[in-house]
Amino acid sequence: MSLKERLTNDLKEAMKNKQQLRKNVITLIRSDIKQTEVDKRVELQDQDIIEIVSRQLKQRKDAVDEFQKGGRDDLVQETQEEISILLEYLPEQMSEEEVANVVKETISEIGANSMKDMGKVMAAVIPKVKGKADGKIVNQIVKQQLQ
Repeated sequence: MSLKERLTNDLKEAMKNKQQLRKNVITLIRSDIKQTEVDKRVELQDQDIIEIVSRQLKQRKDAVDEFQKGGRDDLVQETQEEISILLEYLPEQMSEEEVANVVKETISEIGANSMKDMGKVMAAVIPKVKGKADGKIVNQIVKQQLQ
């Protein structure tokens, strides 16, 4: 079953079970997918959908930080629940240790040895961890390893 079909089925299930938050999150994902398909005039594959979900996840994580700064605990809780729903549609996230191993391997493959090579390393690492790790974490680990 493709990710798109799974989203449709989960939306129906959420509507039947009157899970309003889940329905809203899935609807937002589906509308983002539809918008992208219309803009690009192509049907998106699972990898493209994972990118969309990752983008929405990043937006929610940023929102949580802002809500915490603003002292809006009610919105923090709701956004955390949205994040948990979004995570269901992403591949299992890599741990920092796993990302560090991928970064080490890539650095040795490329032969990078200074911060000047960071762009090359990031360009090689990101495709390997796409959808499985947050870009901020990858960036931090690459910086640590190159210093």
